[in-house]
Amino acid sequence: RPSGRPSGPGRPCHGPVICLHDPAMRNISENRLARIRQVVATRKKDLALVLDNIHDPHNVSAILRSCDAFGVPRVHLHYTTTAFPHLGKKSSASAKKWVECVRHADSASLAARLDIDGLRLVSTGFGPRAVPLCDWDFTKPTAVVFGNEHSGVCPDLVRHVAAEIYIPMRGMVQSLNVSVAAAVILHEAQRQRAAAGMYDRPSFAPEEIE
Repeated sequence: RPSGRPSGPGRPCHGPVICLHDPAMRNISENRLARIRQVVATRKKDLALVLDNIHDPHNVSAILRSCDAFGVPRVHLHYTTTAFPHLGKKSSASAKKWVECVRHADSASLAARLDIDGLRLVSTGFGPRAVPLCDWDFTKPTAVVFGNEHSGVCPDLVRHVAAEIYIPMRGMVQSLNVSVAAAVILHEAQRQRAAAGMYDRPSFAPEEIE
């Protein structure tokens, strides 16, 4: 996976750096190394998620698994009103090794970090400016924020949100579990990016990967 500490505001809380030349990697087979290189080549650093006070550990673990599955290398954690949940080893260990989590103390530091990374912050919602999921251009650098299961995105973070998207649904219930919504949105982002040929070229420069 990409190496090096993130620049600017925020600090990594888990997701250890993996160096392909580290002595600990010596016992890994060539097939495994080839698989790691293949995965890193499809990671897209211009696509990220923000978890805003999501308290259910099962939701957080499922979101991390979706990030790994859809090539999202980094998740930003904004926990200001609730503690970050304890993630069980069985439910999250396989994914959190490959997804870097960066913790932020407040919305200002989070917004500053996203600005440094060149990411536009969008959230899910049904406000007057909200657009259907498929109408959002995910080929552009984007960070999607998912709010607390009960209270949504906190007001301090809302003022940094540039746009809203929603998932069109045909049923009586007009909402999805947050981890399901994250998977649906990441799948659409992958679909658009694949159609644009974005996975044909690496996002990380060779010097960013050891």
